[in-house]
Amino acid sequence: MTLTKADLVQQVYKSHPNLTKAQATQSVEAFLSLSKHSLIGGNDLLLSGFGKFNVKNKKSRRGRNPQTGDELTLDARRVVTFKPSGILRNKINGG
Repeated sequence: MTLTKADLVQQVYKSHPNLTKAQATQSVEAFLSLSKHSLIGGNDLLLSGFGKFNVKNKKSRRGRNPQTGDELTLDARRVVTFKPSGILRNKINGG
C-alpha cells in the first residue's frame, strides 16, 4: 500500500482535532513546498528521526540505447537520494 498526499492530509486532520480539513491540507502542502524548494535550491533536507534527503551531482557519462545498441552521452544531472536515520532503519527491521 502506498501512502498518498491525501492520506497524509487525512492523518494530520485526524490527529489534530482543532484543525479544519482545509488547514490540514494547507499544512501538508506548506511542508511539501518547503521541502521541494530546499532540494531544488541544492540544499539537503534533514528530518531528525526519519532521515536525510541529499542532492547529488552526477557527471555526464557514456551510455547506450538498449533497443538499438547505439552509444550516446547521458547529460550531467542532479539526483535526490534518501538515507534513513538509524531510528527508522531499526523500526523497519523490527527493532
